Amino acid sequence: MTRTFRMLGIGIGLLLGLGVLLAGIVYLLSGRYLQQKYTLHAVNLTVAEDSALLARGRHVATIRGCMDCHGTDFGGQIFIDDPLLGRFAGPNLTRGGRGTALSVADWERAVRHGIRSDDRPLRFMPALEYNQLSDEDLTALIAYVQHLPSVDRPTVPIRIGPLARILFMTGNLPQLVPARLIDHDAPHRSAPPYGPTVEYGTYLSSSCAGCHGPGFSGGPIPGAPPEWPPASNLTPDPETGLGTWTEADFMRALREGRRPDGSAIDARYMPIRFTSKMTDVEIRALWAFLQTLPPTPEGNH
Repeated sequence: MTRTFRMLGIGIGLLLGLGVLLAGIVYLLSGRYLQQKYTLHAVNLTVAEDSALLARGRHVATIRGCMDCHGTDFGGQIFIDDPLLGRFAGPNLTRGGRGTALSVADWERAVRHGIRSDDRPLRFMPALEYNQLSDEDLTALIAYVQHLPSVDRPTVPIRIGPLARILFMTGNLPQLVPARLIDHDAPHRSAPPYGPTVEYGTYLSSSCAGCHGPGFSGGPIPGAPPEWPPASNLTPDPETGLGTWTEADFMRALREGRRPDGSAIDARYMPIRFTSKMTDVEIRALWAFLQTLPPTPEGNH
């Protein structure tokens, strides 16, 4: 009996030791990616402050979901706080926070590339969704945020939990370091002409891909807390997607947060407060784009 307990203790000790070793390896390797430096080509942008540009910037900030992480006043807020995943917060970007120190070039690097001014990657900054933001929309966005009143709110430090590191290293949380997903040498295109077209809808659709997946078929959201429901399938699949919806149904969903049967879409997970600010033209353009997607079962991304 004593020998059995001794062997059991040795086995448990070996397993614990192996666990500590694996945790150390994950921490070391993930740390390398988090501290990796990137070299970017300089992009010269000129930011003005006329009223039309500021209004456009506010609209871009709203429909592109910037306020979801940084708060409606851009003073920063926590958007994930989980013991295993970690604590992730959008920083205070007003003059009361980091806004004072950010140059136009810093803004361009952060928004389009997910790179800080010291050449290291930002965490959980959805730059992949904003990488092809046009110069016009980007400069409008910068002008708007720079023009906001100063907010006296300290930025909450980011803490990357063990589960987030494991998911990242196993390829299940790539958005932790979005800079690794971006072709930083790709040219930036101008936005298509404003209109209810597939082309303009394609331009807008990048903001939806973060939750609904690159193929827009929805499913579990990588890195989301376990209590979050899967993202909806936006393809024309007749069983799990929007195959039976009309354009009017889609507009009602984004404007009022209601499905065709009248049931409510949970605004905690679908940013109705932002999509409701989209224009009719923008919603129709997004709908036109989604109709071009191949019908795909939910969760196939």
